[in-house]
Amino acid sequence: MAPKTIGILALQGDFEAHRKALERAGGRAVEVRTALELAGVDALVLPGGETTTMLKLLREEGLFEPLRQFGERRPIFGTCAGAILLASRVTHPQQESLGLMDIDVERNAYGRQLDSHVTHLEAEGGPLEAVFIRAPIIRRAGSEVRVLASYNGDPVWVEQGIHMAATFHPELTADARVHKLFLDKIK
Repeated sequence: MAPKTIGILALQGDFEAHRKALERAGGRAVEVRTALELAGVDALVLPGGETTTMLKLLREEGLFEPLRQFGERRPIFGTCAGAILLASRVTHPQQESLGLMDIDVERNAYGRQLDSHVTHLEAEGGPLEAVFIRAPIIRRAGSEVRVLASYNGDPVWVEQGIHMAATFHPELTADARVHKLFLDKIK
């Protein structure tokens, strides 16, 4: 059986760090910028970035609807802005999203760029280093959403079915557990 190919949306954000993290976790990753490239991958990572800009680029490149359709049948992992895009509801300010996970997300809830920080989360396998950069907060997780880690009582790493979201940046640490769990979702 051929190894599965994980696409990384490469319109904005630190997609190169995700590629390296996926490779450390044992995956094969390619950059995705078009609907044709999206059709050729088995799963997708939505990296961090600025969601308003990401939405604009998704529309300009004709990727918004293909991405939503892709997520109806294949795994997607969103980090930070990617988690916002996966949410069913986005606040502060409200914005469009893919609606693929039953979570409500508040943008930039951990503060501005200067409020960015590194902490350790309790997670399966021991403490997990987490880098928060203008991170959103998951204000509500539906009954089908499994919380994998929390910070100050709020979910920061969740999964629902084939999808996974983290409000922090696991690609910026040496710990490959988060990306490994995503790879395990790919059949």
